[in-house]
Amino acid sequence: MNDYLKEAIAIAQAQASVRVMNEEEIILFIQNVANNLKSIAESDEKEPDMPTAEMIAQARKSIKEKEVICLECGKTMKVITDRHLRQHGMDAAQYKKKWGIHKRVPLTCKYLVRERSTRMQAMQLWEKRHSRQEMEEHDDSQSA
Repeated sequence: MNDYLKEAIAIAQAQASVRVMNEEEIILFIQNVANNLKSIAESDEKEPDMPTAEMIAQARKSIKEKEVICLECGKTMKVITDRHLRQHGMDAAQYKKKWGIHKRVPLTCKYLVRERSTRMQAMQLWEKRHSRQEMEEHDDSQSA
């Protein structure tokens, strides 16, 4: 007896313990589950399609100065959010892998990336953290 059939029987037993099923329903249920398990296992064994050079070029063109185009639906926005990508059944990492976008490239228009970078440079949070640590060390040495 193959593994898919054994797994399907175990699932059918669990299902039959929850609701009443006649013999015909059980047989059809086992057949459907076994076939579905087999098709899922076979589809997982196939290698995913690698992005073509054309897809990569299209992905590069989709990130523009003041807008980003979703390559799944063609919608134009400033940032492709995780919420939007969930509508397509994927997350940012899957989207980038599918379209051949490097994992460090943000799904944000170039203008916003520059603007955020400029603001972070102006805030200089790393210096504030460093000065706070020095103050804490100074306080610790005085109290000891």
